[in-house]
Amino acid sequence: MSTPFHLHNKVILVTGASSGIGKQIAISANEMGADVIITGRSKERLEETFKSLKKGNNGQLIADLQNQEELNQLVESLPELDGIVHCAGIVKPFPIKFLTQEKITETFDVNYSIQLLLMAQISRKKKLKKNASIVFSSSISAAHPHKGGALYSGSKAALESFSKVIVLEFSYLKVRSNCIASAMVKTPMYEYAQQQGTKEQMDEHVNKYPLGVGLPEDVSNAAVFLLSDASRWMTGQTITLDGGFLLGDF
Repeated sequence: MSTPFHLHNKVILVTGASSGIGKQIAISANEMGADVIITGRSKERLEETFKSLKKGNNGQLIADLQNQEELNQLVESLPELDGIVHCAGIVKPFPIKFLTQEKITETFDVNYSIQLLLMAQISRKKKLKKNASIVFSSSISAAHPHKGGALYSGSKAALESFSKVIVLEFSYLKVRSNCIASAMVKTPMYEYAQQQGTKEQMDEHVNKYPLGVGLPEDVSNAAVFLLSDASRWMTGQTITLDGGFLLGDF
C-alpha cells in the first residue's frame, strides 16, 4: 500500500540529537526511511544516538552551535537537506526579580539565536532543497506562560514567530516550517524538574494530564508527519501536544 507517511529518499538534519526529544526524532526519522545527520555538543552521547540509527547513510557532526566557527564548519559539511529539526534548548526558570542580562543571553542564545544563525548560514550556503520541511521544538509555554518562565516562554514565542517568517521568505522554494509545542515530556529535562521540587508538587502537576505526561515518541511521531509529504499543505502552524493538560481540571 502506498503512503505519504514515510521519509524515504530524504536527508534530515537533527540538532540537539544527543538526548531527549532530539535523540528520539533522529531514531524515528531513520526508522521511517530517512538518512539522518545528527549534531550535538557531547561526543559520547551523540555516539549513543548514532549507534541507534540502523538504516541508510547517516552521519554525525559534533558542534557547539554557539561557536560561530563550529557552526560554519557544520554547515559546510552538510549535503543538501530535505528537512531540519531544531531540538537544541534549555529550561531554567527565574522569577523576574532575579533576571540578569547574563541569564537572558544564556537562554535566548540556545533557544532562539542559534536556530536563527543556523538557518541563516544554511540559506547562504544554499543547503536547503525545494519543498524542504523545517520543524522547531517549541513549548505550550510560548502561549501559556508560567511563573518564572519569562525567559523560556519568551524564547519559544520568538521561535514560533521566526518559523512563520521562514514560510514567507522561503516561499519561492515551497519550504514549509512548523512548530511542535509540547507540554511535559519524560526526558532529562523532566528529571531535572523532578529534582527542583517535591514529589508532591510533581504528582499534583502530572495528575492534571488526562492522558498522562508525554513520551519522546509522542513528539517524534508528530515530527515525522511534519517532515513527510503527508503534511505537504501545512505550514506556518504550531501543533500542540499536551495530553489534554490545557483543557483544565478533569
